[in-house]
Amino acid sequence: MTSRAAIRAEAETLFAAFKAAGAVAVEADTLLPAETLLDLYGEDIRARAYVTNDPLRGEMMLRPDFTVPVVQAHMKDGAEPARYCYIGEVYRKQDHLGPRASEYLQVGFELFDRTAPEAADAELFALFHGLLAPLGLRPATGDIGILMAAVHGLSTSARRKAALLRHIWRPARFRKLLDRFSGRAALPQARADLLARLGSAAVADLIAAAGPMTGLRSEAEIASRAEALIEDAETPALKAPEAALLYDLLTLQAPARSALSHLRGITGMLPAIEPAVDRFATRLDALERHGINPSDLPFAASHGRSSMEYYDGFVFSFHATGDLPPVASGGRYDALTAVLGQGRSIPAVGGVIRPAMVASLREGIA
Repeated sequence: MTSRAAIRAEAETLFAAFKAAGAVAVEADTLLPAETLLDLYGEDIRARAYVTNDPLRGEMMLRPDFTVPVVQAHMKDGAEPARYCYIGEVYRKQDHLGPRASEYLQVGFELFDRTAPEAADAELFALFHGLLAPLGLRPATGDIGILMAAVHGLSTSARRKAALLRHIWRPARFRKLLDRFSGRAALPQARADLLARLGSAAVADLIAAAGPMTGLRSEAEIASRAEALIEDAETPALKAPEAALLYDLLTLQAPARSALSHLRGITGMLPAIEPAVDRFATRLDALERHGINPSDLPFAASHGRSSMEYYDGFVFSFHATGDLPPVASGGRYDALTAVLGQGRSIPAVGGVIRPAMVASLREGIA
């Protein structure tokens, strides 16, 4: 087992490389307000974070990552453009024994720059590639922005598009919704029974017949939810060509240049993705200027969809052999800066490295 001293030494080496790349070192609190994280991720974050109660500050969570506090600090009083780096522990609850640690050291780099986002993507990826590729780590890339653009362009209700976008980081749930919205899967029996009940009488009459109100939802909230279920049931299935293109995107895996050619080929049938595909092309050109060959770079349109759900564009990771967590990962999170910026936003991209895994690899190489 790699010693803590070796892990810390590796972390300091990576941290120094980030500072040499122009990043300003920053600190972040270990305990973060739970309200902020719950607003961003919903109740799902409780399954991954350690929660505690502070007598003065209320519900708090042990830091699940650095990005949120770093973005908050930057949006409060950071200069532009900006590059930050950090080093410290993060805490992730695990639901079973395995290779994934509950507490581990993380070193990260965040880049805020509105002038040329695709160039910033390439700069960050090239920095990580230069540090990790010599160790034999395999890169993987994707672009969640293309999939999000495809969902926005569907000829369906705003409610269905919102449901797909809400679950885009939950691949299994997203696929179930897509199967149902495209007509490939029937409604779950419980939902079908509920819809039949809702169709048997006016919603207000059904509420009145149900007896006293015992839950936390108001009558208006219950009625609104019932109307939403009825509206969804009456919404036509996705058009077959649109559904087919979305399924095609979910399975697209190819070297990045080949993936670009494929995406160019389907843009005419799904024009909503054209701006995102143009950004993809610009990014590949920028990567090439950094000495990275896009014809050899793995790309999957679904890559990164099980990561923290603030990525909304370019995503990447670096992997060792075997069934291990990524040694490094990152991506673009422009929308997060708007959520935390109280009316302001800035394009941003960042990434993290797990020095314990890097140190272990170096020991293996030695």
